[in-house]
Amino acid sequence: MEDRSDLSRLMPLLQAADRVVASTGSGISAESGVPTFRGKDGLWKTYRAEELATPMAFEHNPHLVWEWYDWRRQLMAAKEPNAGHRVLAEWAESFPSFSLITQNIDGLHAKAGSRNILELHGNIWKLRCTQEGTLTENYDVPLEEMPPLCSQCGSLLRPHVVWFGESLDMDILRQSTQLSSDCDIMFVVGTSAIVQPAASLPMAALEAGAKIVEVNPEPTPLTPHAHFSFRGKAGEILPQINDSLKQVRKIGLPR
Repeated sequence: MEDRSDLSRLMPLLQAADRVVASTGSGISAESGVPTFRGKDGLWKTYRAEELATPMAFEHNPHLVWEWYDWRRQLMAAKEPNAGHRVLAEWAESFPSFSLITQNIDGLHAKAGSRNILELHGNIWKLRCTQEGTLTENYDVPLEEMPPLCSQCGSLLRPHVVWFGESLDMDILRQSTQLSSDCDIMFVVGTSAIVQPAASLPMAALEAGAKIVEVNPEPTPLTPHAHFSFRGKAGEILPQINDSLKQVRKIGLPR
């Protein structure tokens, strides 16, 4: 079996790539110390994430839901991007076209310097008016009022995140699918490759003929389909790939 973690085989493909997409999941943020808030680490007071991150929970007790999100915001505010986040931010200038799609809501990609990020599940630092649908950025930790209210109409604000039972923003999903279908190479970083519809994006890229590069500590359902599979943390693997790419470009191999 060929070595699918062979950097030397990946380099000429990256050197020739015009359109590169990276799709990231919770794994890259876990390296920065961001908890997943689900599973065994998901207990807050006597509640699990699945009990609080729902429209029904917010309708029943918005103060409780906001208490939880305020606590999460305070935890996330202290976290910093890692080397994996920074490489992806750098790649926006390294390729003719680079797109970043993430399932993460923590804002670490933006903190690392990435722009025009497609956030499939929203962003915890954005608040949405329940009446008007307007968005505002808010980095106050802790929040000044609980629950927060819209400064324009006085209605309740909610976290601009996708809750259990809600659909993703269809425009963001459409853009993500289109970019995946149009790319030459897709990096799938720190994701279980299980959560839909994000898990369908690499398959769309595959069907269109793109090369898939998976970066994850453990095998996933995507692993058998990936052309390259690097086992390890994004904060270690992505800098290695980036350093190799810089070396290739320094030598001046033709695109």
